[in-house]
Amino acid sequence: MESKNLLILLSDEHNKRMLGAVGHSHVRTPNLDKLASEGVLFENAYCNSPICVPSRAILATGRYNAEIGYWDNADPYDGKIPSWGHRAVEGDCDAVSIGKLHFLNDQAPTGFSEQINPLNVVGGVGDLLGLIRQELPVRKGAANMAKDVGSGETTYSNYDKKIAEDASDWISNRNVDDKPWVLFVSFVCPHFPLIAPEEFYNMYPESEVPWPLLYEENQRSQHPYYLAMRKCMNYDDYFDEDKVRKATSAYFGLCSFLDHNIGKVLETLNKSAFSENTNIIYTSDHGDALGMRGMWGKSTMFEESAGIPMIIKGPDISKSKRIKTPVSLVDIFPTVVDSLKLEQNSKDNDLPGKSLIKIANENEDYERIVLSEYHAAASPVGAFMLRKGKYKYVYFAEGYNPQLFNLEEDPYEENDLAKDNNFKKILESFHGDLLNICNPEEVNKRAKREQNEKILKHGGVDAIKERGDFGYSPAPGQKAEFD
Repeated sequence: MESKNLLILLSDEHNKRMLGAVGHSHVRTPNLDKLASEGVLFENAYCNSPICVPSRAILATGRYNAEIGYWDNADPYDGKIPSWGHRAVEGDCDAVSIGKLHFLNDQAPTGFSEQINPLNVVGGVGDLLGLIRQELPVRKGAANMAKDVGSGETTYSNYDKKIAEDASDWISNRNVDDKPWVLFVSFVCPHFPLIAPEEFYNMYPESEVPWPLLYEENQRSQHPYYLAMRKCMNYDDYFDEDKVRKATSAYFGLCSFLDHNIGKVLETLNKSAFSENTNIIYTSDHGDALGMRGMWGKSTMFEESAGIPMIIKGPDISKSKRIKTPVSLVDIFPTVVDSLKLEQNSKDNDLPGKSLIKIANENEDYERIVLSEYHAAASPVGAFMLRKGKYKYVYFAEGYNPQLFNLEEDPYEENDLAKDNNFKKILESFHGDLLNICNPEEVNKRAKREQNEKILKHGGVDAIKERGDFGYSPAPGQKAEFD
């Protein structure tokens, strides 16, 4: 079959529920809704680590972090493990990135034949503060989340406009006789700061936006893992009702702003010579709690954080279809290989993912297992999540109690079934499934050992605390500001 090009559209921190196509009460995303109506929407899609740098390393390599060990936001992808970009270039295709990568630096051999206006980790080092997990430090920069809310332009919104422009130009200037290609267009919105351009902020009046779910103190998770996480990343200490509403209006606005920029790229593609032979994927690196359970940002195994939107459209893909088969970002690597019709490399035979094109066109496999894990900022121990069928299982290392949720009956994960002896066999079965993938206790020990080695390399705990917290990675041309 003739090679097909692939356009991958990635956002940063897009809550899977905040999409018109899944029926959100307020958020308007007409371009993504149209993409879903013309393709397949995966209802149960997940990142494999709910924080930027590890998630993007996993997306690139198609391998779980339990194997590759890019643990946190101070452990960026460096090209040492082959990416789908490497495979595309080896197969005489172009692999081009535009926008945020969050890799080591611009010179790292990450597989792309061209990188346009990339954003990588701060100073080639990233967030060293997140390495400290024995006694979790309170993040001083947490106050900035609530301080920086409202309407206006930011370096991120300006960067996203440039990304959309660069992507449109690249498609417009591409010759049909050139090599087949995969184009990775990576936006930063709706990642905080929660400041949306005025036109989009005004779409969601503060008095009309919904209040965060499970926000009241007596509704929040009392699991010790999440109590420790909230104490470390204490964003909510700085929010009052006015700021919550401003933040919500801004996040909704940023979702619509993202959709607007994606619409520009898709419009250019539709008018180009590649409109009939290009597959399109939209997804995000992780979600965002946006105040739910009193939490902000990502980092949890709850659906609002570990869950992601995932849509695929293409010439040979069903239209207006929803699929329950669990999928995740490790499925991107085999999708690139499949879309570009690359020869299989024997070194990739043990990849855990499967082509989304195949999944979209096959019968549903609701019992398929996907894994997400977290070893980064504010986590006292490693967390491992498995999704299979209607259940979600979360294993915490070092003796923390596991969690089990029936997502069909309890979509907001309020009722932890792990406490019920009637579900003991299901818990045991899930734990066996996890052990078939990795030994979570050994992975947890390895992550902490390697993080402690990196702490020593950078001068020790006190030196890292003195360096401080920069909140979020600056856009190109902007300097990080430490607190």
